[in-house]
Amino acid sequence: MKIKEAHKDDFTISTDKAKLDVLSIHQYLANETDWANNIPIHTLKMSIENSLNFGLYHQSKQIGFARVISDFSTIAYLGDVYILKEYRGKGLSKWLMSEIMEHPNLQGLRRWILLTDTAEWLYRKFGFTQIPNPELYMEKHNPSVYKLNQ
Repeated sequence: MKIKEAHKDDFTISTDKAKLDVLSIHQYLANETDWANNIPIHTLKMSIENSLNFGLYHQSKQIGFARVISDFSTIAYLGDVYILKEYRGKGLSKWLMSEIMEHPNLQGLRRWILLTDTAEWLYRKFGFTQIPNPELYMEKHNPSVYKLNQ
């Protein structure tokens, strides 16, 4: 897949995996989130390898991240979205979401999936809504998987 980059002032969004600071992504996800708390580094590396990744950088410092799991034809799952606290409130999350939603390989999908308990206001701006029929939704969820595999 062709690497896509966008620039705004001193900020860059890139899908280039080689630019990702995996250690800083791991530090944030493993220590600052509920959804990926204690994620092992090898698990994170494998998830990055098998996803379309969006790194957000201030100059060369990684300050945000998101990844999309998709078949690039019918469905996409958006996950691991974050921006470091000191960079919030600058419109960067809206810009990151715009770049994700406008990515040429993610057009014409029938369904996008997102699980979140934060920033619903942001995702609503991009067409995400609550599940209209939650009784149709099923999942197999193991929130302690990272604790068990340590």
